[in-house]
Amino acid sequence: MKNWQKMLVASLACSAAFGLAQPGVEAAYQLNPEVKTATPALKTASQIGVLSYENPELQNLANKDAIVVMSFGTTFKDTREKTIDATVEAIKAQHPGVKVVTAFTSHIIIDRVKANEGITYPTPEQALDQLKAEGYSRVALVSLDVIPGMEYSYNTGVFHHYKKQFKKMTCGTSLMYWQGQEEQADDVAETIEALATQFPKQGKQDAILIMAHGTPQISNAYYSVIQAKLDEMGYKNVYVYTVEGWPNLETVLPKLKKNGIKHVTLMPMMMVAGDHANNDMAGDEEDSHKSILEKEGYKVDAYIHGIGENKAVRGLFVKRADDAWNALEGK
Repeated sequence: MKNWQKMLVASLACSAAFGLAQPGVEAAYQLNPEVKTATPALKTASQIGVLSYENPELQNLANKDAIVVMSFGTTFKDTREKTIDATVEAIKAQHPGVKVVTAFTSHIIIDRVKANEGITYPTPEQALDQLKAEGYSRVALVSLDVIPGMEYSYNTGVFHHYKKQFKKMTCGTSLMYWQGQEEQADDVAETIEALATQFPKQGKQDAILIMAHGTPQISNAYYSVIQAKLDEMGYKNVYVYTVEGWPNLETVLPKLKKNGIKHVTLMPMMMVAGDHANNDMAGDEEDSHKSILEKEGYKVDAYIHGIGENKAVRGLFVKRADDAWNALEGK
């Protein structure tokens, strides 16, 4: 399908109200043409991918554009500079002359960074309030989330709450969103290929354990998709597990034993290498993943770098930002 990235609004093909798009159109799905009076609920259900809204009452405003990059944030200054800051700088380089604002969704992290470093990061809401006060009329919201989980829902919630206050607003997708079904792009495979640029060479007795965050939301199922894609793409003894979800380390241990693994490399699949990477994954306490694996007899190495340090992954985040920007520009 040509230029799927240009898709602004598609619909869920889950009932007679929906239908597959005809070949050549820009969306994977669209509302069935027989639907003449779509209800607000039906329209909301049909909004997937890059979100876009134009307020008809503000179309006379002059275009003054901005990008808001939304991240959970981190109190670890060193990794923040190498990951979040580096990604924001890459987005700025792609859009010279455009105002780019970094916003954190974690209010706790905002408070701690301000107290410890004297740096004030706005929430997405505060960033948008300020942009509106400064006369900005069109805003592209960009997500630095890995999967469309709870944090990404915060981002889309901000979009829906603020979209009518601007002439036009768009909201990009998380790093992994599309899964390759129905001629969509395969963000998962694309991300795995980027992540694999940091994989160490493996022998038959070596394994790589990729630590994700996990979420109580149904999007936790993405980790099963990631594992299936890893297997499908031929990555042997590479396993995804989560620190706060399923699958967890206990899920992976039997696979290591079954495959005769002796050496394990741990690495986070998180934007930053913060508390989870330094302590839960690679800490010296007896309940850290490294300690648990060592007690099981494995030799363990830890790759303590957020995926934002990976140039190939940063390029994908810039690509997601471009999608939101292109939607804002109507491309």
